[in-house]
Amino acid sequence: MSVIFSVPCVVFGLAPPPAGEPEPAPWYLQLAPFVLLMVVFYVLLIRPQQVKAKQHAKLISSLRPKDKVVTSSGIVGEIVTVKERTITVRSGDTKLELLKSAVVEVTERGSDQNASKD
Repeated sequence: MSVIFSVPCVVFGLAPPPAGEPEPAPWYLQLAPFVLLMVVFYVLLIRPQQVKAKQHAKLISSLRPKDKVVTSSGIVGEIVTVKERTITVRSGDTKLELLKSAVVEVTERGSDQNASKD
C-alpha cells in the first residue's frame, strides 16, 4: 500500500528535497539576467532611436528658404518659405505646403543672406 502512495509523490515533485541540495542563488543574482537584457535593449534599440530623433529635430530646425529637400513621400523640391510648423516647397511648376516633419533630407543648402549673417 505504501508503494502506491509514494509513486505519485515522487512523480509530481511532492517528495521532500534531498539533503545535499544547494540553496538558491541570492535575489540580486536572480535579477542579473533581466537587468542585462534591459541594458542590451537600451543599447541596441532605444538609444539609436533617440539619437536619430535628435538629428531629425536638428535638421528640421535648420531649414531655410532656398534649401533643396527630399520629403518622406519622395517629393524633391526647393523651400520657398518656412513657417512654425510648415514649409512651402516648389517642385517643378507646383507649390506645396508640407509639414516640417515630412522633410527627410536636405540635399543642398541654399545661399541665403540671413543664414550667412548668423
